[in-house]
Formats: sequence, C-alpha cells, structure tokens
Amino acid sequence: MNIAIGSDHAGFERKEQIKDFLIENGFGVIDCGTFSMESCHYPVFAYSVALKVKSKEADFGVLICKTGIGSAIAANKVQGIRCGLCHNLDSARLTREHNHSNVLAMGAMFVDKELACQMTKCFLETAEEHGRHDIRVAMISEIEKGVLKDIPPAKKMT
Repeated sequence: MNIAIGSDHAGFERKEQIKDFLIENGFGVIDCGTFSMESCHYPVFAYSVALKVKSKEADFGVLICKTGIGSAIAANKVQGIRCGLCHNLDSARLTREHNHSNVLAMGAMFVDKELACQMTKCFLETAEEHGRHDIRVAMISEIEKGVLKDIPPAKKMT
C-alpha cells in the first residue's frame, strides 16, 4: 500500500515521524514535501498529496500542518478527495467508516508523535462501512459535481 504524505513547515517534524513509522511498518511512502522547516505554503503540499490519491498513485494520503485545517480545506477542493480533519483515534476511525475518507489531515499543534502514528495506523486499517453511509458519500460526490438533488426548502426563522 502506498501512502502520499505532505506537510508545511509547521508540520514538517511530525511528517517525518509519521513517514518513519509508515516505512517501519512496511508501507510505501510518497513524500510530497516540504523537505525542511523553512516557511512555505500548505496548499501546495495538500494539493500534491490529493493529486497522488486521485490518480491512484497512492492508496491514501496523510497531511500535517499547524492545525490541519488549511490542509484539509485545500485537499477537499480536489474532486474525488474526502479529507477528514482528525485529532483523536475515534475521529480517525469514523472518517474512514462513515465518510470513506481517503486523506487524513491532522494538526501538529494538537497531535503528538505517538498519537499521530496511532491515528495514521487506525485510519489505514479501518474499513469503510456501507449501507446508509454509501448514500451520504454519494450525496457528497453529487455536491462536488454541483448536482445534488432533493434539497429540502430552508425555513426562515423569526
């Protein structure tokens, strides 16, 4: 299994730790950068990871920036990417089970090395649940394409 991984300067150290963990556990790793702690822009690396997953060059992606928020937003702009921003094991598991996420984002500010590696392992080992989740994931894909139907009318509250 190949994992694309990327970070900005604020997530660089955590990226390197997760990368080592992945390699030690037999995963192929595609390092999309950054390659130092020199200040850089997270959207570049989030986009690179997302493209590797979209093209199937990587099976999954992992993104780390200071909070994880910006990287998740950027990755989710790529059609076919469902990037879950997670800060604990439950969210890492549920983003795979319920949302069929193919990219995991986390914030180095909130997630230490041990938890980051545990979350990555959990994310990669968790299978997608189907049934009602398939319907919701399909709706997300329709939104992505701008064709979601069955939108209930909004109610104005006074």
